[in-house]
Amino acid sequence: MACSYVLTPNPTKLNLSFAPADLDAPSPSSSVSFTNTEQRRRKLSTNSVSDTPTLLNSPNYPSPNPIIPEKDTSRWNPLQRAASAALDFAETALLRRERSKPLPKTVDPRHQISGNYAPVPEQSVKSSLSVDGKIPDCIDGVYLRNGANPLFEPVSGHHLFDGDGMVHAVKITNGDASYSCRFTETERLVQEKKLGSPIFPKAIGELHGHSGIARLMLFYARGLFGLLNHKNGTGVANAGLVYFHDRLLAMSEDDLPYQVRVTDNGDLETIGRFDFDGQLSSAMIAHPKIDPETKELFALSYDVVKKPYLKYFRFSPEGEKSPDVEIPLASPTMMHDFAITENFVVIPDQQVVFKLSDMFLGKSPVKYDGEKISRFGILPRNAKDASEMVWVESPETFCFHLWNAWESPETNEVVVIGSCMTPADSIFNECDEQLNSVLSEIRLNLKTGKSTRRTIIPGSVQMNLEAGMVNRNLLGRKTRYAYLAIAEPWPKVSGFAKVDLSTGEVKNHFYGGKKYGGEPFFLPRGLESDGEDDGYIMSFVHDEESWESELHIVNAVTLELEATVKLPSRVPYGFHGTFVNSADMLNQA
Repeated sequence: MACSYVLTPNPTKLNLSFAPADLDAPSPSSSVSFTNTEQRRRKLSTNSVSDTPTLLNSPNYPSPNPIIPEKDTSRWNPLQRAASAALDFAETALLRRERSKPLPKTVDPRHQISGNYAPVPEQSVKSSLSVDGKIPDCIDGVYLRNGANPLFEPVSGHHLFDGDGMVHAVKITNGDASYSCRFTETERLVQEKKLGSPIFPKAIGELHGHSGIARLMLFYARGLFGLLNHKNGTGVANAGLVYFHDRLLAMSEDDLPYQVRVTDNGDLETIGRFDFDGQLSSAMIAHPKIDPETKELFALSYDVVKKPYLKYFRFSPEGEKSPDVEIPLASPTMMHDFAITENFVVIPDQQVVFKLSDMFLGKSPVKYDGEKISRFGILPRNAKDASEMVWVESPETFCFHLWNAWESPETNEVVVIGSCMTPADSIFNECDEQLNSVLSEIRLNLKTGKSTRRTIIPGSVQMNLEAGMVNRNLLGRKTRYAYLAIAEPWPKVSGFAKVDLSTGEVKNHFYGGKKYGGEPFFLPRGLESDGEDDGYIMSFVHDEESWESELHIVNAVTLELEATVKLPSRVPYGFHGTFVNSADMLNQA
């Protein structure tokens, strides 16, 4: 059951010139095509690895001729220059071989980054933005959202998750709003800028089959000759955001987090790769959890190459790291998310696994293991080792995200709320089977070792719900409401649902017309909040007819639109966000 779904339904509307020239009726003022200055600044390249044109440089997918920078080879010796030329020649041959075969839609950039999934240039701060309605007085700080935004036009396979991290920020002070967006300057991005090409392999789009092995060999050969440095991380920092220990951290599970600073005027600057003062030496997943009472941060780290395949650790509010707890797993498993309760961490060990040996057979290393039984591990939060882990099987369960979990002492159960996705590997491997993401309650009995699973929403109103949250002031405690993106038509988000987790009652807020958004971010009204749902939903929304983007602020109790902030440039569909209040901004490290 190896399947996937196309990430955008209109591949013929791709435009890798970063301008909406061949999209639905854009207005001239909404063009995002680069000027020559912008092209120089961003060092874009259609064929900087070789003279081979990109996958997208064809009559059906026109691309302009951007400024191609010269490689910075001033510090290279004659041997390095010769090695670079030889490796470039080998990569050219590899590209030609790859292009002799059609790409699966899951890694075809003509599908993955078309329409409003296409990247945008950086935007410096634009202030005094137009606002329809009134921004609530209690919103004082900056809303930030992460996403994938490839700097270079792909020369080969590309998955949406492969793009370079870009953070979009709306700063709100006394009802006045400003906007900016900046790349997170990862080690990968900085080096590729200097080399003038996308030289680092893309974890999903390129590392599959024999060509993936060849790309890894080319990459490490370049490192061996000193043409690049692969020892300081290869991650893209495009998925999660968390504010912890006086720092805003941008994360993807393939690297350490990166610290990003919000400036006084609402701009963004990358401070650098953050290892918690030398305490963290392994990658950290993009969904760490902060306990709302103890203020501790809990995290996982998984390794696809060597044991231990999984480690658990936590940080005190002061940033002091606990020793790693090695979790024994038979094989490396995808761990995109997990959950906490007041006393436990809940770790999913599911059926999407990494099998690198399949690359030698010409296959993808990410696969669905039909013989494996999904299970959840329940471990005390302060555990010193994995001996206290209780494993509870939950067959055929795959949750890409877990929204919350809590303890039920009267039944001796841990209750987990998540969206169960089928087919399980639907994001990574191609097939025609319809994708479903069903909001579910999973109960794990610590005494019997058994589990139950029920669908929360009645079948008559069932819909794909992916990306969202509960009130984070109640994370790890029993919650009544969850706010989740309505991924209809998949993968676009036409609105969000407010779901009563006890009764299954659903109230929907739709953006209307051809407007689509992303993750609904719940912001509590403040210390004076009156009830769990007393707050606001914030989400970027893009109009595919006018080609304009906005920030919507919706009352989380009534689901009425309170304010719309008109943004000066397009905001692509992205991933996860957070909110940093003005007091925390002043205390940034």
